[in-house]
Amino acid sequence: MSLYIVDLKDVDKTKRQLVGGKGANLGELTRIDGIHVPDGFCLTTEAFKRIIAETPSVNELLDQLSQLKVENRSKINELSGEIRRVIEGITIPEDIQSAIIQQLSRLGENNAYAVRSSATAEDLPTASFAGQQDTYLNIIGTEAILTHISKCWASLFTERAVIYRLQTAASADQFDHRKVYLSVVVQKMVFPDAAGIMFTADPVTSNRNVVSIDASFGLGEALVSGLVNVDNFKVVNGRIVARKISAKKLGIYAVNEGGTNQQEIEPDRQNRPALADARILQLEHIGRKIETHFGSPQDIEWCLVDDARLPDGQGFYIVQSRPITTLYPIPARQAGGPVANDQSNAEAGLHIYISVGHQQMMTDAMKPLGLSFWLLTTPAHMRIAGGRLFADVTQMLASPGSRHTIIATLGKFDPLVKDALTTILERGDFIKSLPDEKKESGSDTSNKPVPLPNYQALNDYDPAIVSDLVRRSQTSIDALKQNIQSKSGSALFDFILDDIQQLKKSISDPQNMGVIMTAMNAASWINEKIELWLGEKNVADTLSQSVSNNITSEMGLALLDVADVIRPYPDVIDYLQKAKEDNFLDELLQFDGGQETKDAFDAYLDKYGMRCTGEIDITRSRWSEKPATLIPIILSHIKNVEPGASKRKFEQGQQEAQKKEQELVARLAQLPDGAQKVQDTKRMNSLVRNLSGYREYPKYSIVSHYFVYKQALLKEAEQLVQAGILQSAEDSYYLTFDEFRELVRTHQLDYQLIGQRKEEFKRYEKLMPPRVITSDGEIFTGKYKLANLPAGAMAGLAVSSGVIEGRARVIVNLEDAAISMAVLEEGDILVTVFTDPSWTPVFVSIKGLITEVGGLMTHGAVIAREYGLPAVVGVENATKRIKDGQRIRVNGTEGYVEIL
Repeated sequence: MSLYIVDLKDVDKTKRQLVGGKGANLGELTRIDGIHVPDGFCLTTEAFKRIIAETPSVNELLDQLSQLKVENRSKINELSGEIRRVIEGITIPEDIQSAIIQQLSRLGENNAYAVRSSATAEDLPTASFAGQQDTYLNIIGTEAILTHISKCWASLFTERAVIYRLQTAASADQFDHRKVYLSVVVQKMVFPDAAGIMFTADPVTSNRNVVSIDASFGLGEALVSGLVNVDNFKVVNGRIVARKISAKKLGIYAVNEGGTNQQEIEPDRQNRPALADARILQLEHIGRKIETHFGSPQDIEWCLVDDARLPDGQGFYIVQSRPITTLYPIPARQAGGPVANDQSNAEAGLHIYISVGHQQMMTDAMKPLGLSFWLLTTPAHMRIAGGRLFADVTQMLASPGSRHTIIATLGKFDPLVKDALTTILERGDFIKSLPDEKKESGSDTSNKPVPLPNYQALNDYDPAIVSDLVRRSQTSIDALKQNIQSKSGSALFDFILDDIQQLKKSISDPQNMGVIMTAMNAASWINEKIELWLGEKNVADTLSQSVSNNITSEMGLALLDVADVIRPYPDVIDYLQKAKEDNFLDELLQFDGGQETKDAFDAYLDKYGMRCTGEIDITRSRWSEKPATLIPIILSHIKNVEPGASKRKFEQGQQEAQKKEQELVARLAQLPDGAQKVQDTKRMNSLVRNLSGYREYPKYSIVSHYFVYKQALLKEAEQLVQAGILQSAEDSYYLTFDEFRELVRTHQLDYQLIGQRKEEFKRYEKLMPPRVITSDGEIFTGKYKLANLPAGAMAGLAVSSGVIEGRARVIVNLEDAAISMAVLEEGDILVTVFTDPSWTPVFVSIKGLITEVGGLMTHGAVIAREYGLPAVVGVENATKRIKDGQRIRVNGTEGYVEIL
């Protein structure tokens, strides 16, 4: 090995910075018994660094390129084109040319070669960068090879490669154009009879048990570039389970004088499989061997040649293997985290997991401390994947006694989850029922399903119970605030664990969920019966407007009252329009109305300051910590809402609900057995009006406890910062609860762990969790069953009745929402990924709601009904399919969205 040249057989994964991702992986492949890789060498990144360092004009252009962002496409195109022209015009230094020629002499100067780019930011476990740099096939002659080496170097700066680096970077300097280097792989050319790509996990379903093989005649470059039709084969454990044979009319082939071109495949071969069955199974075996070596599912490029050309008669060359970066991680235990709610130490058979984020309206990634607290709080059996929590529902699905209940209960929250679970059960090869109920109650309880409480009673709850539950919860919060003040060190962690146990006991009290489910069932009863008797859909949506005891809807209206306090004071309004920092409250007193404004803010934050976006993650910044988050929303209220709107909106909702009940009673009384129908309907409506507001309170209680815990833990973290053990208090967020407690006890920390967790979190932020995933990694999405959907309409779940047309405001997070509030207009419709309670203040300024995530009783649906906003939730990819500013129609009665 020299500074500039290294033989492929001398390369391994430790030499990535020297030979790039492709080169490192090819070198690793040469080390696997029975895997054939075309012979060749790498021109190292040192050669690339040298030609860049010796060319000042390139460095000047890179300075300019480093200042650009993705939006500057025309300038990126201009600069990247100039950089490529300069690099391709550089004469390769004589000593490097000599080293290349020496290698070509060893391999055979008259052979044809593949000249392939290999960047250091390529074929990574988290970002493939596939196809971003150039590859040249069937290159013949030394001069041609040298020319194409320069072309490979230049391809590091194609427009697509530059933009991909900018879009893929987890941090500002991760894929800095100056810190990404390029090696060039030169290999003997393989002229295959067939070629293709093999995925050792199904790229469509993510099932890790399925090997998916694409194959066609000629060179594999045709498949990679998408130019030709391919055959596809699915293989599971040595068995071909699916095959799709395409009409393969074109292939890419090498030509004698060098290079490649498209050729028509002979008519008698066009409909023949590109691979015989024996070859398909042989490929699966090769793929699993490579996957085992690399330790993760792989995307593998292969070539099939005449058996006589390989010594063992295997017939296959492998010309690349890279990690499949698009797979969502399989849920697993959290290393170093709490697992007390985990039934078993090992997976037994296939397990089914559902996304907690879709139930909690928070699909964002969570930091380790946030995951720990939710694990400590929930009684459910949980796993972690991609920074998200997943509940293991395997045992409940396997038990005939609880299967129907769990699917029906989850279906009320999210019908897509219900449909996905139903699909799993209908396949029959996933869930095996327990033999009988007797065995469930036998002496061996290790796999006994957790019984589901009966929440189906419709008339067992006195309306006064809600006030009692709220009072008990507030008493516990007040006691926590008082008692935690004297706790520190390890005693603080013990105290928090004990308080969490009390919190869990309170939340799991059958009265808690019983109240919520009774209200849900009463609403379902009303909708079902009124549609049957009167032909009117979803009337419970109107009946549930402005119900009592909804802490979240009250929070949204209360911010209108804060806006009314500020409204008379122009100097305060002007100051708030310029305020950016979270300490803005300290400066208010210098203005007329400043004291009144500060008092109103303080009162609001005292009651609601523990809320924020993604509030189930204890590490997220609360409104009390970042009160400036609320300023644009308040200013929007002042601009767009008339004074006194809080009381007026609530009373209007009450009146509409009362009017609807009176109308229904009058119509029902005219029907056969009308008196009984009226009596039953009024009883059910009483349950809806008196109980449904409590739906939002248990989470309010949880996040109130969390904020008290967080304040106490941050004091401990600050002490660790002062002691020089933590660099910042927020670094504690990247530790689990147990790790944090151990750090406080020992004052010992390996900071590499914090750095590793930060990088993981950045990667996880880019993922979207699936609703349902198995322990094989297979993802089930579920479908809506909507009849008579208008052409082009986007299906979703109808959660709040009514039809509204207006301008779409596509807002991905609340920080963007705050900015956008300033330009909201009458009739605007909010389109976002999900909403949680922190979004409630925005709801008083919109006329309709569309979310990608949600169900009948998730936050957005509940508040939309209370405020009388037509809403459709669970609209897949709504924020991508709907453009900001488009005119749209939301049908919250039938459950679909149309672009007008």
